[in-house]
Amino acid sequence: MELFIGFILGIVFGSFLNVVILRIPKDESVVFGASHCTSCGHKLKPWHNIPLLSWIFLQGKCAYCANKISIQYPLIELLSGVIFTALVYKYSLSLPLFFIGMSFLMLLALSVIDLKYKMIPDSLNLLAIFFAIFGAWSITGLFNNFQNALLFAGGFTLLRFSLSYYLTSSVYRAGIKTKTSWNKHFDRSPFIEAMGEGDIMVAATMGALLGVKLGLVAIFLSALLAMPVMLYTVKGSKEQQRVPFVPFLAMATFIVYMLDTPIAAYINANY
Repeated sequence: MELFIGFILGIVFGSFLNVVILRIPKDESVVFGASHCTSCGHKLKPWHNIPLLSWIFLQGKCAYCANKISIQYPLIELLSGVIFTALVYKYSLSLPLFFIGMSFLMLLALSVIDLKYKMIPDSLNLLAIFFAIFGAWSITGLFNNFQNALLFAGGFTLLRFSLSYYLTSSVYRAGIKTKTSWNKHFDRSPFIEAMGEGDIMVAATMGALLGVKLGLVAIFLSALLAMPVMLYTVKGSKEQQRVPFVPFLAMATFIVYMLDTPIAAYINANY
């Protein structure tokens, strides 16, 4: 019964997550303004917004203009249901688990927005951190989550600064070789950022959810997951080479969170 409740909670919040994913990149309110068809603009009836079922009954088409409804909507609802069901299976229903589930849903929304628009809204990032920190079973756990969030945010900030400095310096040194007497007093070397501020905030969420050791495992796993995609796009254009990294961070965080016990046991036994 708990698994069913968890699934229903997940798909309900997943339905709202679709609104968040659609509207936040456009700077639209997620609260005001009735749900409507993105093709014809017609306001939807309540029975058009039943998670998963409406898309199935409508055969993936708008009830008014018959234009196709993006497969993204049922997929996000289904993924949200799976996330909540998996968490309930692992820990059973509780208030801390609800906060943890909401943190993962925020990471899911960030992943989709990063994939579609290559942007990471601060509002969702802050919500993900908030839910992750308060997803604790005790006051001590809450402070530990907050501490780990700060540690990972600080660590990623230092990593960002170091990599950016190295990359910018490399470009500057390469540019010196091309200087002449005409341009020797002008430095037009671009500042290269190794990662965005949004990634730093996602790292804070990872630290709060996983702790230090498991968080490091998740970062390593995210790099492994992203590597095939990066190798595939390495010969593409500059725009194609900009691989969104948040989806891999989010995926690795969820995998490590669900397998935390065997991973922690392996780390403690070997290190």
